[in-house]
Order: sequence, then C-alpha cells, then structure tokens
Amino acid sequence: MRAFVDKDLCIACGVCESIAPEVFSLETEPYAVVLLDPIPEELKDAVLEARDECTEEAIIIEE
Repeated sequence: MRAFVDKDLCIACGVCESIAPEVFSLETEPYAVVLLDPIPEELKDAVLEARDECTEEAIIIEE
C-alpha cells in the first residue's frame, strides 16, 4: 500500500498526523507529507482511518 496527500486539498488540520504520526507529518510543509513508502502492514489500518477521517479527502491510497 502507498499513501499520497494532495497538497492542493490538504488544509493541515493535523487529523492524519494524530491518527498515524509514524506515517504523516506536518513539520516540514504547510500540508501533510507521507513519511513511509510503502506503508508497513502494521500501519495500514491507521492509514485507512486517517484517509476516512480526512475532512478534505486529501489522502489517496494505492494498493
């Protein structure tokens, strides 16, 4: 699984980072960035939850 953040949609609300801080970060850009590629198996559920909770639907998942 791979995750991407659409920087044009992301409003840097921090929801993804709070759900999966090992995967998403707001430290270096004014939008969330993905730290791991590919996503480790043990973090997949958290990444899917982050995608589902993203208010702007800015997280894209590829299997």
